[in-house]
Amino acid sequence: MRIFTAALATETNTFSPIAIDKRAFEASLYARPGEHPETPTLCTAPITVGREVCAREGWTLIEGSASWADPAGLVARQTFEELRDEILDQLRAALPVNAVVLGLHGAMVAQGYDDPEGDLLSRVREIVGPDVLICAELDPHSHLTAKRAQAADFFVYFKEFPHTDFVDRARDLWSIAARTLKGEIKPVMSIFDCRMIDVFPTSKQPMRGFVDRMFALEQSEPGLLSLSVVHGFMAGDVPEMGTKVIAVTDGDAAKGAALAEKLGRELFAMRGTFMVAQVDETVAVETALTAPAGPVVIADVWDNPGGGTAGDATVILAELIRRGATDVAVGTIWDPIAVQICFAAGEGANIMLRFGAKSAPYTGNPIDQYVTVRRLVRGAQMRFGESYAPFGDAAWISFGGIDVILNSTRAQSFDPSLFSAMGIDPRSRKILLIKSTNHFYDSFSKIASQIIYCSAGKPYPNRPAETEYRKARRDIWPMVENPWG
Repeated sequence: MRIFTAALATETNTFSPIAIDKRAFEASLYARPGEHPETPTLCTAPITVGREVCAREGWTLIEGSASWADPAGLVARQTFEELRDEILDQLRAALPVNAVVLGLHGAMVAQGYDDPEGDLLSRVREIVGPDVLICAELDPHSHLTAKRAQAADFFVYFKEFPHTDFVDRARDLWSIAARTLKGEIKPVMSIFDCRMIDVFPTSKQPMRGFVDRMFALEQSEPGLLSLSVVHGFMAGDVPEMGTKVIAVTDGDAAKGAALAEKLGRELFAMRGTFMVAQVDETVAVETALTAPAGPVVIADVWDNPGGGTAGDATVILAELIRRGATDVAVGTIWDPIAVQICFAAGEGANIMLRFGAKSAPYTGNPIDQYVTVRRLVRGAQMRFGESYAPFGDAAWISFGGIDVILNSTRAQSFDPSLFSAMGIDPRSRKILLIKSTNHFYDSFSKIASQIIYCSAGKPYPNRPAETEYRKARRDIWPMVENPWG
């Protein structure tokens, strides 16, 4: 067997002012054929798992390029076309192949392309023909389009949010692909449109129980190969935005369609109940200050670089300063200019510094403080499950009992190693201010005395009924109360 694998992924917040070019991919991950490291990034696990599977089976794995950019705004047209064509040329050079196994995100949007993944998959199908297996692993915070479904044989999505299972789901993808290539099964994909858009953290009920049921059904239901919920991505203004359910069965499309609809209607019945309660910055800071013990984690849920925002909002930090809070560590504020200034000043320097709130409206005001530059780290990175997430050149500054990490590569706060990588012991602080919607939960919950979810400012379009979409469909909840009427 000859199998081609590659990855091309980012998540596009079409409302974000931060454009993505080739440098954004190079800052996060750009690996040419054979250069992918042993540990995967979020959307490149099909490559590293593929190495394991093909070595075990004695198959030939032909690796193409792997590219990942941290979420932001629209991808430059030239950048997408260059990275896409690079993979397509590599595929042509690899022919003949028995299968194409890809790592994608599913929420990429480029200038001139509402559906870049659909464009890539359809071109892959044109190259390999109708009989070659095409499959991909994707992030559930994405868009499932008809064009993608027509081009591929099946998809597997991460089940967990936080996405702690991206390697396990890559193993599921390869298991189905291997069994298909051996002639044991014939996967068919059935899709149900839930006619809604919501946020589905699996770290709490009711989504925790729903995902556990999906796992149980995969083990108990004859002929069922995989179940996935495509959560959708409300910050992506594209025509086919929304939540969908996928059932992959062994040749039984009718069974898959019935099961996908059953699960999809159950999700719709629970709409609006999935997200944890959120408070504003005044309540969040007051709660943290009066907590009996730390560390208290304040999650700035909507200024989340993992959702394409800048990660430089200062609303909560300004409230902490106003209240005279001390024993605080902030991870992170994205400000490459401030980082550059700190590196020029050097460790131990005392300087006047303006930082934060440069990228977009409704994110607060820049912070002006006389700071001490405590530590400078080139190419800093933190843990994320079985992988590492870079946050670029970074500076630890301090003032008035508050420590702040300034970073040059946008990244959400995945793990407490974000702080320890800079020399800060996160367990020793009373308050930790981080930027993430839910990916932080798996790791930070292990050290937190309390977690406060804070909605501060308006860096992210988190109210779909009020968002000024230009392309997204308006016939889904919560844009309409009853899309089935």
